[in-house]
Amino acid sequence: MSPVAVGNSQGKQQLRLNWPDGREQRLDHAELRRQCPCSQCRAFRLQGLTVKVDPRIRVVELNAQGYGLQLIFSDGHERGIYPWPYLAQLTPENTET
Repeated sequence: MSPVAVGNSQGKQQLRLNWPDGREQRLDHAELRRQCPCSQCRAFRLQGLTVKVDPRIRVVELNAQGYGLQLIFSDGHERGIYPWPYLAQLTPENTET
């Protein structure tokens, strides 16, 4: 299931997703960078390590990939493609997967 609308707020540093069930989801840019699903970032988390992220980081570009979004971050990281189901389960209270 993909969202009906996607927005990116540079000022608030949030990605906004509006889902077909009416739910609006706001995800912090820094947390999205910490939860990057690329193989390198995932390997860090599986080793119990935390990806170090500057709190001022921004999502500077969104590239739709059909099954999800590729997020390009202001630190140059662009390897992660975030599948829609992965994004849907991320919340401010429960961001570990």
